Formats: sequence, structure tokens, C-alpha cells
Amino acid sequence: MPMDIPELPSPLGRSPSFLATMSAISLLAPLSKPVLVIGERGTGKELVASRLHYLSQRWNQPFVKLNCAALSESLLEAELFGHEAGSFTGAQKRRLGRFELAHRGTLFLDEIANAPMTVQETILRVVEYGTFERVGGSETVRVDVRLVAATNVDLPALAAAGKFRADLLDRLAFDVVTLPPLRHRPEDLELLAEHMALEMTKELKRDVFPGFTQRAIDQLMAYDWPGNVRELKNVIERAIYRATDLEEPIDEIVFDPFASPWRPADGPAPAEKPTLPAPAPSAPAVSAQAAAPAPTGAYDFCEHVRLYERDLLKRALEANAHHQKNTAKYLAMTYHQLRAQLRKHGLIGG
Repeated sequence: MPMDIPELPSPLGRSPSFLATMSAISLLAPLSKPVLVIGERGTGKELVASRLHYLSQRWNQPFVKLNCAALSESLLEAELFGHEAGSFTGAQKRRLGRFELAHRGTLFLDEIANAPMTVQETILRVVEYGTFERVGGSETVRVDVRLVAATNVDLPALAAAGKFRADLLDRLAFDVVTLPPLRHRPEDLELLAEHMALEMTKELKRDVFPGFTQRAIDQLMAYDWPGNVRELKNVIERAIYRATDLEEPIDEIVFDPFASPWRPADGPAPAEKPTLPAPAPSAPAVSAQAAAPAPTGAYDFCEHVRLYERDLLKRALEANAHHQKNTAKYLAMTYHQLRAQLRKHGLIGG
């Protein structure tokens, strides 16, 4: 009986960088060579690994995944290569490892940089010769596995520093797929946001997704997305479920769900907190009273808040001689948060 063809993971995008990445994946997929996938958190490294598998001749064989950062050295070794009965306390029977489970298929190892050196050595042997021994055993096990590894760090730099095996890096990097972060895919942002919003609308069993206001789109475009597509998904789904008027376009975007006047003040020890630089002596003080005089009559609230925020940003920049990193510390923001705000208010280029 023929096996059902699985649904192929379908990343969304139309930006040049995204299309180039998809083209590279299509070229690599038919091969049985190792592939290294590099990208910031939330860029979709597992989705790429899945696509490499299901576009290959191995599509109807196992696709097995393991996060190398989630286990201690001994547990990781046992998970990858299996163990024999009695090899350690609690090992009552033989257990197959991920390499054996992925035989004739694909094994995806996420966060490969966290694998200990001893485990890296055994991985290298499997990649080179297709053989290994289970933990506590002497029998040679042979497997046919395509390895896809992923990381969000600079592996060549780690190898140069002696913190990652250079010979394993050489074997893994038959070719490398480097994923563009979302901030470098502006053409894709609205497309992704609308897709995620429609999916959340279906999940909530609502009839219609009313769209986003231009203000909401502008906010999404101005944000720097340090968490990439994963963060975007959270932001969009949060905006959809919080909407109270189901017929009005989504206007409120909450980027930081922790933002609250009642947020606990407990945090790192005082010595670990950044010291905010004092403004230059000649710089004007940044105050709400100076930045935005209270209106005396009816007024446009949103426009007043916008001008107020813009004036505060300009004054903070002046107070720090337009040094953006110092300004970010001065305002208790990250550098990327400040850059997003500056772009939002037209104080720097896009």
C-alpha cells in the first residue's frame, strides 16, 4: 500500500534574501550530504531541516530531531547512540539511539555548538564512517543517516578558539544555509503577520479577520524583531486574541508582554545592572513637562503622544551627544529597542 505523502513545510516570504535561501535549500535537498543551518533564534532552522528532509529521496523515512543543549553529556551520548542493558544505573534493557532511529532518514541536531567534545568525536565518526557503538556495548552499529545540524553562534570562531572540533566542522559544512533575520526581510513582514493572524482567527473559531490598521503595520515595520519569526508569531497571536471589537481592524500591538506598572522590581544584583550615564552638563533636562505641555482643550490624543515620544527621544539624544548606545542606556532600553523607536519617529533612516 503506498505511503501518504506528508505535507511539505512551507515557509512564507517574497524578499530577495528569503527566495535565495529557498533556492539553496531546493538545490541541497536531493543530496545525502551533511548541511549546517545557521541563524538567529526564531529564524526557522528546524523548518529548514524539515524541508531538506521532505524534498529529498528520504522523505518517506524517519525525520528525527534532538536538541543538544537540552541534555547533560552522559544523557546526550545515550540519546544519540543508544545504550546496552546494564550500561548504567536504570538501564534495564537495550535502547536504540537517535542515529539508529533515523536509519535511512535524516537526523536534525539543533544547537550543535553545545555538544561536548567527547560527543562531537563520536558524531564525527558516524558522519565519516557510518558506524558507532552503543553506550556500554562493543558491537559495531552501522547506519545510513543524513545529518542536518543547526546553531545560532559562530562555529568557525568557536573552532578557532578550540571550543568546537575543527574536523567535525569541516564535515558538517559540506554546505551552509545562513538564514536572514526578520529585520532584513521587510518585504515579508506584512505577509507573515497576515498569515499568522488568519491562523489565530481560525483557532479562536472567529468568522473574519478584520485586518490591521496602518498604525499597527507601521509599528510592526519599525520594530527590530530580536526574536525573529517566532517573536512575530507571539506578537500577532497576542494582538488577535486581545481584540475586543471583532469587526474593527487590529490597532493595538503589544511587543513586550512583561510591560506593566506592577512588574516586580526584583532582578539582578545591583552590581550587574547597567549604570546609566549622566547627561552632558549643558544638555537640557528631559522632563515630561518640558517635552509635552498639557493641552487645555480637546486634542488628538494619539498625535499628542507621538509628538511627546519624539520630543523625549530628541532630548535624550541631545543629552548624550547623539551617541545611540549611551542614549539606549540612558532610557533603560536595549540598543535595538532604541533604534526601532528612532526609526518609528523618523529620527534615523529606515
